[in-house]
Amino acid sequence: MTTEQRYKAVIDWFEASMPVAETELHFDTTFHLLVAVILSAQCTDKRVNMITPPLFEAYPTPEAMAAATVDDIFEYIRSVSYPNNKARNLHAAARMIVDEFGGEVPSDMNSLLRIPGVGRKTANVMLAVAFDRQAMPVDTHVFRVSERLGLTDGSRTPLETERTLVSHIPADKLSKAHHWLILHGRYVCKARRPDCLNCGLKSACRYYSKS
Repeated sequence: MTTEQRYKAVIDWFEASMPVAETELHFDTTFHLLVAVILSAQCTDKRVNMITPPLFEAYPTPEAMAAATVDDIFEYIRSVSYPNNKARNLHAAARMIVDEFGGEVPSDMNSLLRIPGVGRKTANVMLAVAFDRQAMPVDTHVFRVSERLGLTDGSRTPLETERTLVSHIPADKLSKAHHWLILHGRYVCKARRPDCLNCGLKSACRYYSKS
């Protein structure tokens, strides 16, 4: 199977099997999405969704969070991974959004990357989910599933994976493909025990063909 054939088979299967693919993070504003994505680093969406309702109620705007203390924020997020760092980043992010961006989360990659706690993956999530841009955020699921399926070949970094996927996936499907790969990695192509027998992508999967 050529690379082009593999991509076509994977995309066709996802389009038929997962016509709706969206983030599983709960949010009601662009700022709250940013908060949730920062919190989700090395943490499950399920855990983030458990702690964000009271956090969002306490801090409905960047201004409200910027006026809080790091210790205040920590009390709401103490059950997520790395709560100390994330509390500091959330407070600094809110301050920057208020002081430098007029209280609005910026919608361009360079500005997003300036915000504390925001790396390339988080910035791409914001572009794709909040601003309806075509982007390919690469988290551990996307990185793993892409390599197993054979969409990438020996990719060493998330950026390398992103560039490879962007070069092969039609631009109008990039953001949705990001969700396809995440959800597939979360529920089927798991890190330790991929459920190959119940996977509809076996015929196009490099990992399965070698197992």
